[in-house]
Amino acid sequence: MVRTILVLGAGKSTSYLLDYILKNAEKENLQLIIGDLHPENISADISSHPNCRVVALDIFNDDDRRRLIESSSIVVSMLPPRLHIKIAEDCIHYKKHLVTASYVSKEIEALNDEAKKNGLVFMNEVGLDPGIDHMSAMEIIDRIHGNGGKMLLFESFTGGLVAPANDSNLWNYKFTWNPRNVVLAGQGGAAKFIQEGTYKYIPYQKLFRRTELVEIEGYGSFEVYPNRDSLKYTDAYGLQDALTLYRGTMRRVGFSKAWHVFVMLGMTDDSYTIENSEGMSYRDFVNLFLPYSPTDSVELKLRHYLKIDQDDIRWGKLIELDLFNHSKKIPIKNATPAKMLQYILEDSWTLKKDEKDMIVMYHKFGYEMDGQKKQIDANMVVLGENQTYTAMAKTVGLPVAIATLQILNNKITTPGVQIPISKEVYEPILSELKSYGITFKEHEVPYLGYNPDTIGS
Repeated sequence: MVRTILVLGAGKSTSYLLDYILKNAEKENLQLIIGDLHPENISADISSHPNCRVVALDIFNDDDRRRLIESSSIVVSMLPPRLHIKIAEDCIHYKKHLVTASYVSKEIEALNDEAKKNGLVFMNEVGLDPGIDHMSAMEIIDRIHGNGGKMLLFESFTGGLVAPANDSNLWNYKFTWNPRNVVLAGQGGAAKFIQEGTYKYIPYQKLFRRTELVEIEGYGSFEVYPNRDSLKYTDAYGLQDALTLYRGTMRRVGFSKAWHVFVMLGMTDDSYTIENSEGMSYRDFVNLFLPYSPTDSVELKLRHYLKIDQDDIRWGKLIELDLFNHSKKIPIKNATPAKMLQYILEDSWTLKKDEKDMIVMYHKFGYEMDGQKKQIDANMVVLGENQTYTAMAKTVGLPVAIATLQILNNKITTPGVQIPISKEVYEPILSELKSYGITFKEHEVPYLGYNPDTIGS
């Protein structure tokens, strides 16, 4: 019997997901249906496959959306997170399993009882971060607990970056996933984590000035800043006794200090619109956030306002983005500052056709066993192939695809709204990911974690 996998949304992170499904289509009797607002953007290699059907879909068209979900065997939503709830409610109604790579929202969590009652697996956070980070962490944490160890420390950081061969700008960065998410990163409340026995809270306006350094063998130094809420994983990871729980994002050293300029100016604000945004030059956009002066240039006003010297590396980074260009225009009506900044950054930070990206993930596990404190460092580095088959698409799409087939084949059966932290889920997915070169290197290192003398620091 043919099983239908419905994939909603075919954006940047879906190339490997779609390929995986079609590669297994004949053997597994799969029919892939892709519902997307812009089907013309889907490659001919995908759309012409005999086991694939592409449908133009406006997700807000209730009849069309529900018809597709009702006729499917399982639904994969790669849509923006705010749209998942529409899909999830339909999946409850039509009794369909659901897979997403997004964080579990309160609205999705509220469907847990209904999903369990109907025997439905609602698997979330099964991409890269969140996703591979959960699974690879739990594999080691479960091993430590299984051997009688007590977890003291867990730190986890992930970065979507440019491969060293294409690291060609002063920011050491290009977009490898949704640019909007990059521009809005860290907003929506203070970052919360626990570090060496002390709770820490960092407000958004300070976030990019509170970084730490991490070294990855063979790839050099990176800086990390905390994600919004590390504490919500305390129970999920079984880390109630841990003295440190800290999850964050990785960038090359120097990125965060320069990004802080945009935060201080107010350019990342997405809460109001600029009425005359359409046709505004890059230079005029910058000037919106600076004091009036009858004599000083925009450049001089910005340097004075932010106390940036002309030989400051941050100044070079701003110049590189062409921020003071008179002739380049922003073509967006009633845009927020964040949308205007995103447009400017995409002008400079879009991967070229043959450029490669890089995913870096780093975990630190501190634990006590047999009266001794020990530490494991684990890291994963994945390089992309080109602009389409990126490391980001690989590490997001493959876990989603593997989980989907595992659910469809009744290998993952525990119902309810969940994330991939049980052995039933993470063991087969991590095992198959190894065949795609997605693996972790583990190192036993001297314990560098909690020191009682540092409490209150």
